[in-house]
Amino acid sequence: MLPVIYGNSFQFVQGPGTVAIREEMIHETRIIPLDGRPHLNSKHTSYMGDARGHWDGNTLVVETTNFTDKTAIGINGYGNPNSVKMRLTERFTPVGPNVLEWSVTVNDPATWTRPWTFALNLTKDATQQVFEYACHEGNYGLRNILSAARAAELSNR
Repeated sequence: MLPVIYGNSFQFVQGPGTVAIREEMIHETRIIPLDGRPHLNSKHTSYMGDARGHWDGNTLVVETTNFTDKTAIGINGYGNPNSVKMRLTERFTPVGPNVLEWSVTVNDPATWTRPWTFALNLTKDATQQVFEYACHEGNYGLRNILSAARAAELSNR
């Protein structure tokens, strides 16, 4: 969820016993059970890990484990590679009418000498949508397709 040059919209949806965070970038959706179930067996790893959440007052606390060692913490997954031992603890706390503080504690004893934390404010903008994540060949493709079609129409007259 670190911000990048584009595709930084998120949608939070809460249902009975679950919170989902839909990310614009690459259309990933994190499903976070809130029912107290244990994490999956550590043999079951994934790029986004295995998230479990609970409420601490008005703060959503999300503990994520079971990451692969094929990702890294940094912009677009570039940066310092993590190990399968990484554990993230995220806290989503309302700090204003349209602002959530998102703090993340990274605990990966195979990578870092001690846990460390960073925080960002996420702001709600009612006009911002989560758009389809799709490449458009630098936006030249559509222009070239249309100009070629117009040229073909002219030559067929």
